[in-house]
Amino acid sequence: MKLFVSEGNPHCLKVLAALEVTGVQCSVQYVNHEEKVVPFLSRPVLPALLLPSGLHLFSSNAICRYLFEVSGQESSELCNQWLEWEATDLQPALLQALHMAVLQGKGSEVSKVLQGPLKFLDQSLTKGGKPYLNGDTVSLADLVLWAALYPVLSDSSLALGEHKSVNSWFDRVASIHSCLSAAQKVLQGKGLQGMKSYMQRQPAPQSNQCRDTQPCNSNPAEGEEGERDFSEEEMEAAALTWSKGLSTSPVVTDRQHPILPQEGKRNILVTSALPYVNNVPHLGNIIGCVLSADVFSRYGRLRDWNLLFVCGTDEYGTATENKAREEGLTPQLICDKYHAVHSSIYKWFQIDFDFFGRTTTEKQTEIAQNIFWRLHKNGFLVEDTVEQLRCENCQRFLADRFVEGICPHCKYPEARGDQCDKCGRLINAVELREPQCKVCRQTPVIRSSKHLFLDLPKLETQLEQWLEKSTSTGDWTANAKQITRSWLRDGLKPRCITRDLLWGTPVPHPDFKEKVFYVWFDAPIGYLSITANYTDKWEKWWKNPHQVELYNFMAKDNVPFHSVVFPCSLLGAQDNYTLVNHLVATEYLNYEDTKFSKSRGVGVFGDMAKDTGIPADVWRFYLLYVRPEGQDSAFSWADMALKNNSELLNNLGNFINRAGMFVAKFFEGCVPVMELQQEDKRLLALVGWELQQYIQLMDKVKIRDALKHILNISRHGNQYIQVNEPWKKIKGGDTERQRAGTVTGVSVNIACLLSVMLMPYMPAVSQTIRDQLNAPQSCVNTMLQGTGTFVCSLCAGHRIGTVSPLFQKLEADQIEALKKRFGGQQPEDEPSKEKKTPQSTASPQPAAVPATAAADEVAMVNGVDPEKAKQLTQAVAEQGDKVRALKAQKAEKAVITAEVAKLLDLKKQLALAEGKSPEPAPQKGKKK
Repeated sequence: MKLFVSEGNPHCLKVLAALEVTGVQCSVQYVNHEEKVVPFLSRPVLPALLLPSGLHLFSSNAICRYLFEVSGQESSELCNQWLEWEATDLQPALLQALHMAVLQGKGSEVSKVLQGPLKFLDQSLTKGGKPYLNGDTVSLADLVLWAALYPVLSDSSLALGEHKSVNSWFDRVASIHSCLSAAQKVLQGKGLQGMKSYMQRQPAPQSNQCRDTQPCNSNPAEGEEGERDFSEEEMEAAALTWSKGLSTSPVVTDRQHPILPQEGKRNILVTSALPYVNNVPHLGNIIGCVLSADVFSRYGRLRDWNLLFVCGTDEYGTATENKAREEGLTPQLICDKYHAVHSSIYKWFQIDFDFFGRTTTEKQTEIAQNIFWRLHKNGFLVEDTVEQLRCENCQRFLADRFVEGICPHCKYPEARGDQCDKCGRLINAVELREPQCKVCRQTPVIRSSKHLFLDLPKLETQLEQWLEKSTSTGDWTANAKQITRSWLRDGLKPRCITRDLLWGTPVPHPDFKEKVFYVWFDAPIGYLSITANYTDKWEKWWKNPHQVELYNFMAKDNVPFHSVVFPCSLLGAQDNYTLVNHLVATEYLNYEDTKFSKSRGVGVFGDMAKDTGIPADVWRFYLLYVRPEGQDSAFSWADMALKNNSELLNNLGNFINRAGMFVAKFFEGCVPVMELQQEDKRLLALVGWELQQYIQLMDKVKIRDALKHILNISRHGNQYIQVNEPWKKIKGGDTERQRAGTVTGVSVNIACLLSVMLMPYMPAVSQTIRDQLNAPQSCVNTMLQGTGTFVCSLCAGHRIGTVSPLFQKLEADQIEALKKRFGGQQPEDEPSKEKKTPQSTASPQPAAVPATAAADEVAMVNGVDPEKAKQLTQAVAEQGDKVRALKAQKAEKAVITAEVAKLLDLKKQLALAEGKSPEPAPQKGKKK
């Protein structure tokens, strides 16, 4: 293990103290504050712990918890409660206090900021009557809180008031040599001034408004109803808005094609990265591109934007040629076959394209060749002879993505011939170490060939000017900006745009007539040609930059081609092309704890999802819930079941079903009269606020975060029903019956709002809710236009339809079966590649067998398998790391339970491989 820390960082004090106290063997490396240690995070985060399994922990409390667990010290519930309090309540106050003391010189004001948390801590210590937070001995909680408070409590110049119990406790922990040693290493004896460099890099904190004993909630998407207060004016304004009801403007239900830009409207063109036609898309492909684009497009239409959403299959290149050879078909037949597969998958996932096309069209050839000639005429193409990798076995030059080897920069073993996925650096395929043809796994040879290059250095100034404007005014994701900056920082180089292939758009130049365009020059032009196949007025979208906003959706590996190569092609063509205004890139979605692999049968691919029996809307919901917006995320069967059963079934579905059933059961299917009280008005204000947060986030393409506000509203609704108990009040007198009617009427109107907010995420469920409520069509248009307004859409007397449950529970045995089905070949089921058992007679035995090999074979006869035991020992160690890491991160209980089960199973396999009993012998003094 390796621990990365930096001097002056108070969070590093915690982990160093934990490391010294526990005595866990771990190397420590000091780095500067800006060092990016965790490769998949978009910003530097310290401290960070690199685990033997290759995983990272980068929350200081999670690292401390992990170190204690490795040393055999489990955290108690009370200890965990203190860690939660430290992270959510103490840390925001400390950050503000340190900012004031270190950077603003306002040490005298620090006591005001810390008064609440210190008072709470002092009262808890006094009430507990014990020397430490967890009892009579020092615990993880003592260490974490002591380290957090050390910078302020050890500085006598800060007058923090009398907190006798806190001071006594602080001194007791400080008497532990390891703690003071860690403080010396981090602060170098400089006290608060030793933190100045670190604090200067931290954003200015918000004013701390936390209650003394309640955690701060910095994420409004996870807020609870009790955490937000509204003034009388805000509540009255919400009630007034509610009373206005639905808009009387005409409702447009169907889109009129072709959709073209309109004067006075917000004209938005949405593209999703074109999927390779030869691959069946997996869940990561779907969420990264088409599903994210679909949610935003559906939302934009609800907002009354004039929006066109186009996509299609990318059909040229070596990938298609190889697939055709594998299946014994022509490249065109392969394209036809898999284009239909893609179309079917996206239709099942309810991806609502305005047009889904393809790149093997005459329009593609016409437009790509036109851009080529314009670049040639304007002097942005250069010729050069290049060295390429050629597979003699396959008798062809290898496209960049069909060669794999060791990255020359970071030594990543699976770098592609154009770019390394790990370090992000550009690679020339001939620079790869130990290259292999991905088709036949033979080592390719280097051959020379004459090619055409896009002169990126000549276009660099134009590109930078355009990027400065686009990234500052548009909504570019942080990773898109970072990846683009890294390309420019390294300096642009001419980029080859031709290839020695057969299947592709022909290069029209007579000196290069045997070549085709390189896929990353040709494929993005597919957006234009697909639009041209949709409407002959395509230029109104693609040569209209002043009237059209272009959104590109993709995974992060596609960013440089959309932010550098393609824009340079269009800039160099000098034909007034529309360039991207908003580049939205996701990180990667993994499958459980590994990668999707069609060949190994690992993960769910698009054509398999419908065979699971889980509805498309539930798939959409979960993929959007775990959408990898800021960092890589993972699909997990256990987590999917948990989110379905808790968020969809018990939260969202429960509220909507209860609201509708109360109308049907208590009021004969008609919405009752509502007489609003202050409690109701407050709820209207709260729901209206959640709606506005949802709109602000969706406008900025924060799709995952916006979803949380939908779930918040249903939580508020459930709590509102639970507190008011309309099922009891309906049995009372007139006043109570009236109250039951108001609660029921408000609730069913909230359900109607939820149906509208859900439309981009779960279109079928949204329609079902509106059908059950018999909701007027105008509710769809009214509530999401402008800044968003929550109005009464189902007035008193409105008759609803038949109400029934929206979701079904995902059972544990069902999920376990699906997990096993899509888990691929398990390690113990894999045939040994080189090892032969004594029973094998398929090939003759060598004349002499080394002693060690003979011993292994004898052992195997007796049920012992040394080779397998060696592999399983490593697997047990890695799985143990994973379980401890999940516990340290306080992962969902169901997730931890599933991983513990894996660990126990691996231990049983190991015992069998070692010839031992798979059941561990009971140990004295240890819990079973």
